Amino acid sequence: MNKRKLSKAIQVALVEDDAGVRANLAALLNTSPGFSCQAAYPDALTALKSIPAHRPDVVLMDINMPGMPGTECVSRLKTVAPTLPILMLTVYDDSEQIFKSLMAGANGYLLKRTPKGKLLEAIREISNGGAPMSRPIARRVVQFFQEIKQLPERVTRAPEVQNLTEREEQVLSLLAKGYAYKEISDLMKISFETVRTHVRSIYDKLHVHSRTQATLKYLGR
Repeated sequence: MNKRKLSKAIQVALVEDDAGVRANLAALLNTSPGFSCQAAYPDALTALKSIPAHRPDVVLMDINMPGMPGTECVSRLKTVAPTLPILMLTVYDDSEQIFKSLMAGANGYLLKRTPKGKLLEAIREISNGGAPMSRPIARRVVQFFQEIKQLPERVTRAPEVQNLTEREEQVLSLLAKGYAYKEISDLMKISFETVRTHVRSIYDKLHVHSRTQATLKYLGR
C-alpha cells in the first residue's frame, strides 16, 4: 500500500530562498497524503541546474530571490521544459509582478498567506492542467481579459493562430476561458491525454510556454 501511495504522490520542487518557509513547505508536502517534496532549492540558479533533469510534477516558485528573480527562472525553465507546471507562491500581489510571472510562463499564482489546504488543492489542480490563483489575483486577471473581450470584432489574432487545426482552436478557446484539462476532456469528449497532446501542439505552433501566453495570442495581444 505504501508503494502505491508513493507512486501516486505529486512530486513537488520548491524554489524559495527563505530557509524557514522552505522547511515548512517541505514538511507540509511530505506529511500530506498524495504529495512529496522532491527537492528544495534556495535560489533560482541552483534550481535551473537541477530541475530540467529531474522533472518534478509541479514547481513552487518564489519571486524575490538573490541572484535571479523567480520570473526569469520561470522563463528559462519553460524554454527547456515547456509543459512543466509552475505555480508562483509569493507575497507580491501587484499587477506588474502578476503579469510578469504569467507572461514568463507561470501556470498559476498564489499568495503565501494562502491556507495550507488551499495550497495543496492548487498543487493538485495545476498538476491536472488547471491554472489556480488566489482570489484577488484572479479578479485582476479576469478584469484584464474582460477588457480585451469588450471589442471582439476588433480583435486581430496573432498570425500563428491560423496554423492551428480546428480541434486545436477549440481547445485553445476553452483554455482561454479558464477550463482545466479534465473539464476540456469532458466537454469535447476526448481523453485527458489527447487534450495534453493538443495543448503541446498549440504551444509549439504559437511559440509560447503557458496558458496565459497562448490566450494573449489568441485574443490578439
